[in-house]
Amino acid sequence: MGHLDHATYGWLTPVLSYAMACIGAALGLRCTVRALDATGRSRRNWLLTAASAIGTGIWTMHFVAMLGFGVTGTDIRYDVPLTLLSLVVAMAVVGVGVFAVGYGRDRIRSLLIGGLTTGVGVASMHYMGMAALRLHGQVRYDPLLVVLSVVIAVVAATAALWAALNIHAPAAVALASLVMGAAVSSMHYTGMLAVRVEVSPSSATLPGATVMQFIFPLAVGLGSYLFITSAFVALSPTARERAAYASAERLTEPDERAVDVAPPGFRPEAEPRPRERAAAHAHPSGPVHGPAGPHRHHDART
Repeated sequence: MGHLDHATYGWLTPVLSYAMACIGAALGLRCTVRALDATGRSRRNWLLTAASAIGTGIWTMHFVAMLGFGVTGTDIRYDVPLTLLSLVVAMAVVGVGVFAVGYGRDRIRSLLIGGLTTGVGVASMHYMGMAALRLHGQVRYDPLLVVLSVVIAVVAATAALWAALNIHAPAAVALASLVMGAAVSSMHYTGMLAVRVEVSPSSATLPGATVMQFIFPLAVGLGSYLFITSAFVALSPTARERAAYASAERLTEPDERAVDVAPPGFRPEAEPRPRERAAAHAHPSGPVHGPAGPHRHHDART
């Protein structure tokens, strides 16, 4: 039986994988909270983003941790199509659970269905990713530890969805994401403890891609996606903020209904011309006389 090393790079891969799980959980929970405050197409888009974030975060966590996995006596390769399929399965199954919570009318029932579906999706991704391993030997599992890992995944997913339904404060969401990240990491390493490898030494070339050829670039790309999406969500205004902006704009816009409407046939008084205004200022009252003064009447008889 080959010796399994889960941390060939020391604490680097466990800590980094936990960080990726927390980022994916935080982004997914935040998007789910946004979806519950939205309607129509906006809700659907937020739920899709949540499913992709949680699925991508869990997948990235798993394979970042697998960067530090090694077995003495054999090299390790990965089946590329099956590895990619595990990513698609993670996002699809998590999406079913998230949509069940986002559109369900009965919260308790939706929470149980969503948590069960999401947890099974997390576990399916993990063991499908393990099935993508190619090595000189045979991989076996301890059934009790496998069941325990699935239970941990279901409980973690249910707790995370409960937090999305009941906790809206950013600090509380951050705390819930730390707990979910710890639960996902616990599920991963519990599943890895269930692994037993019987090595069969061979000089034959293993099929598939090495970690650095495929897993590392893909994990970096998906991690970048999580960071960029996190920045987008952080800068995107919430539904309450948009409502406040719209209310403020309505208050600042002039009310067209307040414009006075003149009655029919009304003509505004014309303003006096400049000369007339000057004359009015020069002679405020009385008749205007010429420069020679008033004319005298002559008697015709004289």
